[in-house]
Amino acid sequence: MSNKIKIFDTTLRDGEQAPGFSMNIQEKLRLAHQLEALGVDVIEAGFPAASPEDFESVAKIAEELTTPEICGLARCHEGDIEKTLKAIEKAKKPRIHVFIATSDIHLEYKLQMSRDEAIKRAIQGVQQAKSGCDRVDFSPEDAGRSDRQYLVEILTEVIKAGADTINIPDTVGYLTPEEFGDLIKFLHNTVPGIQDCIISTHCHNDLGMAVANSLAGVANGARQIECTINGIGERAGNASLEEVVMAIKTRPELYNAHTDINTKLLLQTSKMLQSISGNTVQINKAIVGQNAFAHEAGIHQHGLLKNKATYEIMKPDDVGWNETNMVLGKHSGKAAILARLKELGIKLNDDQVSELMANFKTLADRKKDIYDEDLIMLSLGEEPKKHYFLEGMTVNSHTGKDSTASIRLLVGKKTVDEIAKGIGSVDAVYNCIIKATGLEGKLTTFHIDAVSPEREAVAVCQITWENSDGTEIRGKGRDTDTVNAAAYALVDILNKAKIREKISPYQGV
Repeated sequence: MSNKIKIFDTTLRDGEQAPGFSMNIQEKLRLAHQLEALGVDVIEAGFPAASPEDFESVAKIAEELTTPEICGLARCHEGDIEKTLKAIEKAKKPRIHVFIATSDIHLEYKLQMSRDEAIKRAIQGVQQAKSGCDRVDFSPEDAGRSDRQYLVEILTEVIKAGADTINIPDTVGYLTPEEFGDLIKFLHNTVPGIQDCIISTHCHNDLGMAVANSLAGVANGARQIECTINGIGERAGNASLEEVVMAIKTRPELYNAHTDINTKLLLQTSKMLQSISGNTVQINKAIVGQNAFAHEAGIHQHGLLKNKATYEIMKPDDVGWNETNMVLGKHSGKAAILARLKELGIKLNDDQVSELMANFKTLADRKKDIYDEDLIMLSLGEEPKKHYFLEGMTVNSHTGKDSTASIRLLVGKKTVDEIAKGIGSVDAVYNCIIKATGLEGKLTTFHIDAVSPEREAVAVCQITWENSDGTEIRGKGRDTDTVNAAAYALVDILNKAKIREKISPYQGV
């Protein structure tokens, strides 16, 4: 049995079916090309019978991509299969995925069909699919809640009809890893002819076990995993591609398997999907979350400074992160703080270090995170003074037209007025501030949250600004008006940049 695990990505089909994740054709095509670069083996490009746009997007992806297999989904229904075969006909490596429900609850209430009739439909569907495409996947929908002996019966027949990949879906995320692994093992050992097929997994995350179930499938004979970028999908989502891939890579002695995924593109691919969909991942999301390689606890930071393997089982750059993120906060210890001061070029004597540590803890109790600018001010023994202050702002915005903003900014002791246009209110305000101050660089991240659900909620804007020398500064602003919050965040960047200027006398000391 091959130790290669095929990665079947269904972000563009099952993932896009999730509320809030719909994509247009150009967005799907852009993500499909990224998935090709990532190295996925199969892209399930859509459900061609669902809509004319879905058909067109599958056809476009099939025509443009060259490396992965391009798959379309179809019910065991003559019209569905006909449309899907037409959509993938120009693919360099075409593939069709047909399915029918097999659990009694689905047969009775959704399909209103007997078990024997479902088998007949499945055989007809696979035969029709095989007549137009060499590669045919078959899925018994809701296999996790289906009668095992009935699964053996229907899978035996579809294999005879020409299916070469048998996908076992835990459609509603009902099974535990022990149960799912045992199901894969049972089918592998019981279904005639399945040993010559690829067994695939398709696990949903309703109980938070999609990744664990998929890996249990691999441990028991599955050689393909259906998954999605960031784990998106119906309800609680699907197995997360980046998590299953890195689990296999990180624990080779456990799974004795590998994938062909270029893991260094995992973060980039995740961020592309976040950008296209407008849905960010949770901060502590495994592999691609902001905190995936972040450390604040002093004990952890001290260990990492000695050897990163003490608290990191993967290298950040293996998945696309630049480096470990040592977050300074109230849990940080002396070793991490001194290491960061050294990186900033600041050297203090023992008395100064003792004073800084005391002041650090006091400040950290008031603030969530301590940034470089805070450390600089603490090392200087000064309280931060705002060099820039936004005194007033007016914004005019019209649908379909450029927005115009005017601001009054206090720069030191001088008042500066400026007017600028932009594509939207925030862009106009930022153009004003940049013109008024000569700020160089570019905005790299922009994120707004509401701290409460009411209409009068305070908006918190967090941004990252990349300077011309490649260094970054993070800014934060808050206000009940989101545009004001965004403006305050950029002014915060300006003040922090001014504070950084004070570091120059300490360089090289």
